[in-house]
Amino acid sequence: MRLLVVEDNRDILANLADYLALKGYEVDCAQDGLTGLHLAATQHYDLIVLDVMLPGMDGYSLCQRLREGERRETPVIMLTARDALDDRLQGFRTGADDYLTKPFALPELAARIEAVLKRTRAGGRRLLKVADLTYDLDTLEVTRAGQPLKIGPFALKLLAVLMQKSPAVATREALEAALWGDAPPDSDSLRSHIHTLRQQIDKPFPRPLLHTVHGVGFRLADGGETE
Repeated sequence: MRLLVVEDNRDILANLADYLALKGYEVDCAQDGLTGLHLAATQHYDLIVLDVMLPGMDGYSLCQRLREGERRETPVIMLTARDALDDRLQGFRTGADDYLTKPFALPELAARIEAVLKRTRAGGRRLLKVADLTYDLDTLEVTRAGQPLKIGPFALKLLAVLMQKSPAVATREALEAALWGDAPPDSDSLRSHIHTLRQQIDKPFPRPLLHTVHGVGFRLADGGETE
């Protein structure tokens, strides 16, 4: 299970990351809202632990952007020192799944994470679908028109971002971040991986789904500009 913790207090962030790692989670961290949004929008996480008071972008705005702008349904547990009813309601209105008031015990946070994960995963498999293309995030199985496709690990990372963004455009920067984080290679490796993915998901079928938006990035959808 992979978690993202967004918290600006360095000591609290370190304690949370260490504790959750001991619980068996893979943990990524961010100390400001903009970095947190970038990671949440370009990487896959099973759950996000999100502080409300953050530099750059507060947790409410981040959660709302994640839900409405990035179309991500990643479960979110908000952390805040604000315990007024209006504050809690605002968190839920912006898309939070749970709300934990500071100070809190680490075992309670772990219990809430387990409960939210259990609740959100009870609805079934995490399945992405665009037209007749499907990607099961739990089994890593990809099919198109019911036909299984063999997709390599780099292409799977690209495909997840493209399908989660669809029908919007995934920028080159977002795709490069999904593959290489903050250290993309100097060469145009992304174009090579996109070409490979296109061969795998489009070439055997009558209509293309992967389209190039020149000067911006790529989109996965029925219809559009392509190379």
